[in-house]
Amino acid sequence: MKILWPLLSMFILGAAWGLSDPNIRLPAQIPLDSAYSILYVSSAFILLSATLGVVFVSFDGISRDRISGVLDIKLSQPISRNQLTTSMIISHWGAVAIPTVSLSIIAIFIIGERFEQYPSLTEVMIYLGFTGLVLLWYTLIQLLASSWAEDMGSSLALGLGAWMLFTLLWLLLTSVVAGLSGVAVDGSDVERWSDLQAQVDLFSPNGLYHLALETQIQDVDQRNSTFSLVMATCIWTIVPWYLLARRVKSMQP
Repeated sequence: MKILWPLLSMFILGAAWGLSDPNIRLPAQIPLDSAYSILYVSSAFILLSATLGVVFVSFDGISRDRISGVLDIKLSQPISRNQLTTSMIISHWGAVAIPTVSLSIIAIFIIGERFEQYPSLTEVMIYLGFTGLVLLWYTLIQLLASSWAEDMGSSLALGLGAWMLFTLLWLLLTSVVAGLSGVAVDGSDVERWSDLQAQVDLFSPNGLYHLALETQIQDVDQRNSTFSLVMATCIWTIVPWYLLARRVKSMQP
């Protein structure tokens, strides 16, 4: 936990400071013409740092207690299993979400002062809200892995594997799906590729996070309906939570 604040500060505040530099030059397809567009690009650094922080904070959330015998004591307490599940989720999620959201608010002020423009209240609320949600999704994934793993090592391996899939390998998986669907991946069929990528990203917490943030960018062609984004958000929140609650209920002290 002591290393979490410096790590997040380096990524979140460093990205805000660097991207808000008027002299910065990025590829043409990534215009930084508004305060919110800077926030949107800097969200990539949150996916690299904060989500990995969730993995390391939560990987032993259940497996360590099982090995040490603390889980038996928790399961024997006179509280409902749903309350126990909720407390585990909130405690592990809050350990990363609180510093991430706090630093993100500071980053917004850095961008506003250096870029001389602040994002709107709606843009800020969507940015902070979905930042908290993507951390919640990773917390649920990691706690589920920890509940099924036999030891802390396998729990960490499962969590890191999921993080690497969604963060580093998702584009490769999208390319495989495109090939199986008959969509060219060499740039010759941009429209079909963009449509497919937008659909596949609904099955990734990282992809859904960026799709939601894109709704506030005027120049981006929205290829998913608002309904599909809302449904995907509800599914990513409710289904893992329900599965974890079922898993905790099935545990015996």
